[in-house]
Amino acid sequence: MKIMVSACLAGRNCKYNGGNNRNEKVVLLAEGNELIEVCPEQLGGLPTPRVPSEIRSGVVTAKDGTIVDREFRLGAAKCLEIALREQPDLIILQSRSPSCGVKQRYDGTFSGKLIDQPGVTAQLLMENGFHVVDIEDY
Repeated sequence: MKIMVSACLAGRNCKYNGGNNRNEKVVLLAEGNELIEVCPEQLGGLPTPRVPSEIRSGVVTAKDGTIVDREFRLGAAKCLEIALREQPDLIILQSRSPSCGVKQRYDGTFSGKLIDQPGVTAQLLMENGFHVVDIEDY
């Protein structure tokens, strides 16, 4: 089976703080399946580490006020290109991320409050018919 995953879940140090969200379920999936690791933020040209970002009024904004919407949307578009080319059977993304959050993401106030809306990459992939799940639901 071909599975696209948030690279941080596979243990790649690409989170905003330079760390990862290594998940043993994803590591086990690598055995006997083809994993396609993606980090939308890095694909969009953002460095690691980077200032944390959230979606505020539809615009991805870093905590320091810098608008990073273009980079997040470029990364989402590149993930869609990869998905269209590779045709994964399943896409597993990191929870609550402004890019990868499937069911929820932070509300844009940097207060830790969650809202029931997807991140930009998850939304784009779902709009294009891909089977996308949150790691917490896998």
